[in-house]
Amino acid sequence: MMRRILLKSIKFYRIYLSPLKRNACCKFIPTCSQYAIDAIEKYGALKGSFMAVKRILRCNPFSKGGYDPVK
Repeated sequence: MMRRILLKSIKFYRIYLSPLKRNACCKFIPTCSQYAIDAIEKYGALKGSFMAVKRILRCNPFSKGGYDPVK
């Protein structure tokens, strides 16, 4: 159930909130929101959320970005 709520929240963000950002370019492939979806689907709500938070923290102006799939 928690997994479904998290996935719906991320999809809501992608559809309604993300387009409002001025600089919508993500440094990583896949995007952070897609990474979060993939991580939650693969590892479940707890570990997937933890992985997503770590990824979001890595997404900063000093990061090189690049290809970083869920492993």
